[in-house]
Amino acid sequence: MTETVKQAKVVFQPSGRRGTFPVGTPLLDAARSLGVYVESVCGGRGICGRCQISISEGTFAKENLTSAAENLEGATEAETRYATLRKLPADRRLSCQAKILGDLVIDVPTDAQTNRQVVRKRAEARNIEADSPISLVSVSIAEPDMETPRGDIDRLREALIAETGIADLTIDPVLLPRVQTILRKGNWQVTAAIHEDRGVLPTLVALWPGEKPAVYGLAVDIGSTTIAAHLCNLQNGRTVSSAGTSNPQIRFGEDLMSRVSYVQMNPSKLPDLTKAVRDAINALIGKLVGDVGAERTDVLDATFVGNPVMHHLFLGIDPVELGGAPFALAASDAMVLNARDLDLELNPGARVYMLPCIAGHVGADAAAATLAESPYKLDEITLLVDVGTNAEIVLGNRNRLLAASSPTGPAFEGAEISSGQRAAPGAIERIRIDKETLEPRFKVIGVDEWSDEEGFAEKVDTVGVTGICGSGIIEAVAEMYLAGLITEDGVIDGSMAERTSRVKSTGRTFSYLIADDGVEISILQTDIRAIQLAKGALYAGVKLLQDKLGTYDLDRIRLAGAFGSYIDPKYAMILGLIPDCPLEGVSGVGNAAGTGARMALLNRGYRREIEQTVRDIEKIETALEPKFQEHFVNAMALPNKVDQFPHLRAAVELPVRKEADAGSDAAGGERRRRRRRG
Repeated sequence: MTETVKQAKVVFQPSGRRGTFPVGTPLLDAARSLGVYVESVCGGRGICGRCQISISEGTFAKENLTSAAENLEGATEAETRYATLRKLPADRRLSCQAKILGDLVIDVPTDAQTNRQVVRKRAEARNIEADSPISLVSVSIAEPDMETPRGDIDRLREALIAETGIADLTIDPVLLPRVQTILRKGNWQVTAAIHEDRGVLPTLVALWPGEKPAVYGLAVDIGSTTIAAHLCNLQNGRTVSSAGTSNPQIRFGEDLMSRVSYVQMNPSKLPDLTKAVRDAINALIGKLVGDVGAERTDVLDATFVGNPVMHHLFLGIDPVELGGAPFALAASDAMVLNARDLDLELNPGARVYMLPCIAGHVGADAAAATLAESPYKLDEITLLVDVGTNAEIVLGNRNRLLAASSPTGPAFEGAEISSGQRAAPGAIERIRIDKETLEPRFKVIGVDEWSDEEGFAEKVDTVGVTGICGSGIIEAVAEMYLAGLITEDGVIDGSMAERTSRVKSTGRTFSYLIADDGVEISILQTDIRAIQLAKGALYAGVKLLQDKLGTYDLDRIRLAGAFGSYIDPKYAMILGLIPDCPLEGVSGVGNAAGTGARMALLNRGYRREIEQTVRDIEKIETALEPKFQEHFVNAMALPNKVDQFPHLRAAVELPVRKEADAGSDAAGGERRRRRRRG
């Protein structure tokens, strides 16, 4: 009798690729079989050291596994030799040497990701009038003498009060040991930085000898997948440098609820999640100031935005209360904090402004996007959606504004999709399917040509065709629907196998093959279901807000966030991800949350504006709304079971309704419960 080989589940982050492997499989082989890029140039001999990975330990409820260091075989002689000669970090292993013994969550470190994720969160063009909380004041003070025994710090404070008229000026204690040295180095002429914002005492936060020409501020959008940071000149309001990176918390869970669950099941690991995001931000700060030849100490103010879970984890607050009703925030109002208390490597006196959160699952990022787009100043009914693992939705105009969130999950970012991946070179991002031949053509990130154009074959060799990212998944499902490959209910029509060999039987369901160039990329029935669940949740959340607002006519739809900016509005509407609207009224607005963070950084008036707006927004909790399930079920169809989409139909010829065989197991006979937040 053949002995059953024990299997282990392995999840690679930040790509999210996963698979099951026989115990004893080298980790590098597992990565390559999943299309996870781990560099190795020595043929797996443990010499080059480029295949380093680390193990994320703990219980991962969503993956139904417990990852531990002992689930990798011990170090080989080659690995031990490399660690001795090259000083391999204690938390790293060489994947070519390490063999799988049990379930694992593996992190491919950022510095080892040669073919890394594309972070699509640039600084959007926006003229922002500078009215920073930080002001620079140059003063001269008299030298001390025996006749006037006043302390140097006291005389400095008096000179600043005389110059600025700020009677209640205080001095940050961090400056006290250094004031005398700075005064003498500047020959009693200094430049002082004063922080002055509502709700906090005006404070001297930094001091330099002589003249200081420029100081900077930092605006950061902490997304669950990516972190974007912008360095701005506080005097003129210009953004001088921008940078982004993957959020390293991905190794603790791909979506928000996975991270909440991880903390709940591994409470001692909360500091690890906080440290991971702060370390990533500090690395970005180093890059930003290096780009402009500045120093970290030149950065005196910072604003941060993020969804509530990211907000709490950055502040070191346990997010577990956000995991279930009533989704209680530990803090929702705007806050001014000391950067040093958050372990940020800035000027010791730098301040941090945290924008307010709107509700338990509508965070400071949604508030910042609302500030950037300002629907509360317009007559037109505007829908603002930040499409992420937890979609945040704002709807209304100057008369009334409502907000909610919807649990879309990580499918739009490539997770839960068989060939899915995050946006990186080699990922399919655009696709078209010929209605007659049913043949696909596509574009991949990193190559300008389409797959059927001259030059594609040569250029694609540099990046490969490794998977399909969010924008590609949306277009693939929408194009399959337009070509008649799937029904209104999202079922792949097996009868189409008579017309094309790309439709293949997978047992009780079917799949559609897009590419097979070393890595097979197909759309499975389970992939379509994952997209339906995600888009259904988002659409249902929007529909609830429309119910509350009392109108279903939209003038404008604005898709925020990196992912939203790369969605083709037409395909988003064909899929039923967003409601019907004149197509010319739908557009991406880029990193609106980052724009709002910059606005709040550079102008105190915008801080007051968003604080008041957040107080005025009506918060709708979808979990408490009985009609959510009805809207969700209707939204599972393409584009929708009941809504007619007249604007879309005027612009696009939609297929004649093709119902699935009621007896087919793939026809959607299963009934889905509403998804948990994530």
